[in-house]
Amino acid sequence: MGLFSYDFVQLAVLAAIILAGIHAYLGYHVVSRGVIFVDLSLAQASALGATVAFCAGIRSEIVIYLVSLLFTLTAALVISLARTRDERIPQEAFIGILYATATAVPLLLLSHHAEGAELVHHMIAGSLLTVAPHELVKIAVLYSLLGAFFYCYRKRFDAISRDRDRAKADGINVVWWDFLFYAAFALVVTSSVAIAGVLLVFALLVIPPVTALLVTTHAAKRLAFGWTIGVAGALVGIVLSVSMDFPAGPTVISTLALMLLVVALGRRLARR
Repeated sequence: MGLFSYDFVQLAVLAAIILAGIHAYLGYHVVSRGVIFVDLSLAQASALGATVAFCAGIRSEIVIYLVSLLFTLTAALVISLARTRDERIPQEAFIGILYATATAVPLLLLSHHAEGAELVHHMIAGSLLTVAPHELVKIAVLYSLLGAFFYCYRKRFDAISRDRDRAKADGINVVWWDFLFYAAFALVVTSSVAIAGVLLVFALLVIPPVTALLVTTHAAKRLAFGWTIGVAGALVGIVLSVSMDFPAGPTVISTLALMLLVVALGRRLARR
């Protein structure tokens, strides 16, 4: 318990709880829609925006955030329009192309930059243990507002996630609500990547909901179990990171992956 007496550990724990909370809900929809890599693509688009701003000589934190948000919103628009009538081209293909492009361009832009390697590492791995109080307040307020938005329109988002064709037949403007979902998603990702990095954001979005799906198919239980897994994995990962002097992001990801493995093995044994 002595570790939790340090301010930076307390801030990291609070940040992890906030991140796990919003991503558990978004992950529920992403897994239900089968667009698993959408978060990774949006996160990488945010990193691309930050890279472009950095290479343009911009050092203002607010301006860099706005540029990252612009790139992420553009990616969200592309993804929401990516479902074509030609079923030969799946939406996941567009998402993969977007991710590959948004990953390659920063590497090119930073290849001859003195701080390039350090910047790439920060974008990928993040740094939960250095989160500042003002960053924590910012994401807490933003995610609360977005949480209220998702709650108000939960029936439309749930209808599209459960059965897109049925939602369209019921008169829901699927393209419009898809864009609103991915735009709100983009706001979350842009803020999360700046703190946690691309990989941890992706892990918090996918691993807890997949773990929950192994246990139950009931929507409310999936959300509750996913949030529990996300928070528990983040807390254990941060404690291990500080006590063993490991980087926080990779440690939390490894912890979440181990929890998924334990649940999967437990489910398999229970079936036998």
